[in-house]
Amino acid sequence: MVFSVLIAVIVAAVLVVFLMMSKIVAQKHRNSNLIEKVHKKGKSALVKEAEKKLAKDPHNVQVLENIGEVYFQDKDWEKVWGVYKTLYDISPAHIEINVAKCTLRMGLAAFYQNRIDDAINALLFSIKKEPDNFEGNLVLGKSFLQKDIFDKAVYCLKKAKSLIPENSEVNGLLGKCLFKMQKYRESLQFIKMALDESPDNKELLYDMAVAMSECGLSDKALKIFIHLRPDPEFGPLSCLEAGKMHDRAKDYSNAVKDYEIALRHQNVNDQLAIQIKYRLGNTLIAMNNISQGLVYLKQVQMMKSGYKDTDTLVSRYAELNQNRNLQTYLLSGTSDFVALCRKLIVIFFKGNFVKIEDIQVNSEYVEIVCNAENVKWESTQIFRFYRTQNVIGDLNIREFHGKIRDSKCDNGICVTVGSFSESCHRFVEGRPITLVEKDELTKLLKRITTMNV
Repeated sequence: MVFSVLIAVIVAAVLVVFLMMSKIVAQKHRNSNLIEKVHKKGKSALVKEAEKKLAKDPHNVQVLENIGEVYFQDKDWEKVWGVYKTLYDISPAHIEINVAKCTLRMGLAAFYQNRIDDAINALLFSIKKEPDNFEGNLVLGKSFLQKDIFDKAVYCLKKAKSLIPENSEVNGLLGKCLFKMQKYRESLQFIKMALDESPDNKELLYDMAVAMSECGLSDKALKIFIHLRPDPEFGPLSCLEAGKMHDRAKDYSNAVKDYEIALRHQNVNDQLAIQIKYRLGNTLIAMNNISQGLVYLKQVQMMKSGYKDTDTLVSRYAELNQNRNLQTYLLSGTSDFVALCRKLIVIFFKGNFVKIEDIQVNSEYVEIVCNAENVKWESTQIFRFYRTQNVIGDLNIREFHGKIRDSKCDNGICVTVGSFSESCHRFVEGRPITLVEKDELTKLLKRITTMNV
């Protein structure tokens, strides 16, 4: 009994294989006959003959397959879709129709007509029937990529790669998908393989540089961005990225060079130009070139009102641009700042003899202890100069009060280019502390002239 069943299974399997082989042979024979007919009659004559037959019998499977093959070879995608859609629709009544092939070609036709949803629907059906079809997986992956469905695109493209590992197009598409998913480290291996085949692909080069930058390979990324700076398409973006990297390294002169090269390109759109000019303006200000930095920030204002903190920056630095001493107070190096603070003390005690006793430089402020005297009085003063433009809280002033007491100074003067909180003002009432805020500081700075301190 067991042997009988086994023999029956083997016979059935052999029969299935035979039928499949017969079908393949028959298809090859039909294709061979079709090619022979095309050579004999000519393509246009064959199409006309097929159209006449279809006018009488629109569901003639053999004729539909023949004319579909002709349209497919000609890449006449609209007609390819029509023929294979008809074959697919009648396939339930015609078991000889290869449904996987019909839906594959429907999917290809839809894709090349940019009907991406139709392409996805057809190709999903096709690879369900023939999961190891390279072209089906490849174009389905492309379709998902166009719809920004990156996870499904990666799945299809990895399947395609497993079928033909050496295909360079798959590597490039996989790298692009993974890059879009921000899987930068994984994307790099595929981008590099694709670039081995197409080293002049500027889009892949740019993506590789961004991925390297995100993976901490800044030096290599910067070299690629600089290499791409002259490129008409990816040059402006590469200049922007190179400028950002130079900015982070405080290499401001090279950052300015990057941004200026970007703006010389002809194809910089407004959105990108705004980003570049905003960064160029800020970089120039960081180099103490406030007047030129303001030029670019004002251009950003004109191009897009309310962009980031541009309005605040223009307001702040326009004032600085008119007051050189205020620039020094906010932006200069430590030695210039301390020299300015010494001048402020002399202005504060104008007409009195002032002797500097001690200077301490802190990360947040500079403290200077001095003796001020005239014929009527003498006192020891401690000044604290803050450079921040933020609001100073009472904890700072309480600590400053303790410093005055411990150092046995007669009075303390706390100066900021920003402001003090309400609680600070309440705390100093009745205590030997004077608070100097931005408006009063600006007046003092305007009074400073060139002097020896």
